[in-house]
Amino acid sequence: MPLADLPDRPPADPFGAFCHENHVALRATGAGPLSGLSLAIKDVFDIAGSRTGFGHPAWLATHAPAPATAEAVARLLAAGADLCGRTLSDELCYSISGENFHYGMPINPAARDRLPGGSSSGSAVAVATGLVDVALGTDCGGSVRVPAAYCGLFGMRPTHGAIPLAGVAPFAPRFDTVGWFARDAHLLQQVGEVLLGPAPSAGFDRLLIAQDAFAQSDPHVRALLDGAVERLAGLLGPAAPVRLSPDGLEGWLDTFRTVQAWEIWQSLGGWIDETKPAFGSGVGQRLAAARLIGTEEAAAARARADIIAAALATTIGEGLVCLPTTPGLPPLRATASAEIETAYRARAMQLLCPAGLGGLPQLTIPVGTVDGAPVALSIMARRGKDVDLLDLAVRAFSGLPIMPERP
Repeated sequence: MPLADLPDRPPADPFGAFCHENHVALRATGAGPLSGLSLAIKDVFDIAGSRTGFGHPAWLATHAPAPATAEAVARLLAAGADLCGRTLSDELCYSISGENFHYGMPINPAARDRLPGGSSSGSAVAVATGLVDVALGTDCGGSVRVPAAYCGLFGMRPTHGAIPLAGVAPFAPRFDTVGWFARDAHLLQQVGEVLLGPAPSAGFDRLLIAQDAFAQSDPHVRALLDGAVERLAGLLGPAAPVRLSPDGLEGWLDTFRTVQAWEIWQSLGGWIDETKPAFGSGVGQRLAAARLIGTEEAAAARARADIIAAALATTIGEGLVCLPTTPGLPPLRATASAEIETAYRARAMQLLCPAGLGGLPQLTIPVGTVDGAPVALSIMARRGKDVDLLDLAVRAFSGLPIMPERP
């Protein structure tokens, strides 16, 4: 259906999830397992004949309408989903807070006084409010996993390369993935079957607890995390401890950040130098640092990342790894940006970077609330075990009550 024949504004949006300047809606192009379901997409996915904003008004103003629709979106439309609109992204995706200097911050419906998480903030909020059934985001450093955790959703970061990035705004190709959100595990699995295609589920041979990751979690959320691990142990047997990083997750984060920043500048630096757009302080500081990374420094970091990926594959094998998605509760909205960067972002990224470095699939599971705010556990596996993760999430957490509030 032509764009002109579709609604010219997004759904009623009291939580600020949707884009208005470049709104687009599309009917499903086929019938299938997602027929009758509603879809939203992060403002990094191309839609033929419409402009992608990438979370920044200058990007929107300097880019022509897309010639084709992103492959991931096309697959969901062909499976029967109706596209309701685009959702807000953090500026150029370079944040995990949900704050956008130009468009504001969506309201987290699960904890209105706390951050919604980013950079797929709008997609998570649209699903958490019930405005749509499912939403697409992207995950490089945690941009699906964090908002899923903060908004009390199931969220999936698939194996790197498992879903084509054709028609997605460029960022850091080594780590970029298409991801998605749903309010229950079964629907998350249905979307995965469409995006990933059919694949057998082989299961897992052991349950592993990432001790160095759990050491980063706040004590007041541990009871909920431990309860979720016990539920998985009921299916897989007792958990065994493991260290993901013998040398420390902080060093892994340094490697991740160097490679990511260098790739981001290769993708976006030319446009930034030509356009000279304005950025919020946090994103602006990270981009300024990315500009300074040299070729030799980046090459050394990439070599370290290759070694880390090989070590992770050996450590995990056919096992299932449990780890906190984030260190604790979502920070309060009133928290200063500088404090988020120094007191929280680095801790969170230590938990998030292993999946990126290894190209691994990681699934976020809501396991309850503390002080009215969501808590999430992640399950992670070797490359290619996406279907197994989705199947286990359904078996362990679909149709069962989410664990209760803990004081």
